[in-house]
Amino acid sequence: MKNEVLFSAQADVYAKYRPTYPQELYDFILRHIQHWDIAWDCGTGNGQAAAVLAGYFKKVFGTDISQKQLNNAVNKSNIQYINCPAEHTPFSENLFDLVTVAQAYHWFEFDQYKKEVHRVAKSGALLAVWSYGHIAIEPTINELMRNFHDHIVGPYWDSRRKYVTNGLRDVPFIYPEIPSRPFSLELKWTLADLEGYLESWSAVQTCKLKTGNDPVPGCIEKISEFWNDHE
Repeated sequence: MKNEVLFSAQADVYAKYRPTYPQELYDFILRHIQHWDIAWDCGTGNGQAAAVLAGYFKKVFGTDISQKQLNNAVNKSNIQYINCPAEHTPFSENLFDLVTVAQAYHWFEFDQYKKEVHRVAKSGALLAVWSYGHIAIEPTINELMRNFHDHIVGPYWDSRRKYVTNGLRDVPFIYPEIPSRPFSLELKWTLADLEGYLESWSAVQTCKLKTGNDPVPGCIEKISEFWNDHE
């Protein structure tokens, strides 16, 4: 599967540089939970969300199609990681109180995943899906970042990237929705952190595979004119 290849190649970079999600997002989700037994973090990657859920649920399962991602996942005693597709899992029926999908829903086969969620979730369970798009630093750097995203590596994004850039507004979603406000990821990064984050992009990996060149250093060189190494 193409997304397995894209995210296995840089699994260690992904684990190190991908931002974690804000606590207020989890607080909002958890307010709508009825029971606290078992949660499933689907497309868990390096287990960022699963690690947080483990502080609230008796048992958490994290699944991903990339074993290399799971090899870099956060280890906790009540988390079990399983290498399997989102649409076909080994779980029994009516098992989960919460199902989460963090920055991964756009990769799924929507109809098949819908059937799997119906099968494994308890009646009254919550499905929480979220994503993040462009970052904002300061106007000049933002413009350079947008050019890198849209034009330098733009041709190398998978077609499903459109769902992310549009805030998941266009994905098929048949469930009754709970009104929510946008949440912000606020981070303190060095330029090296930004470089690591860019290296984790799937479009960057595809660009490397197809051209043999890494587009990130050129982007960082331009940004460095406005961002000192120690800032």
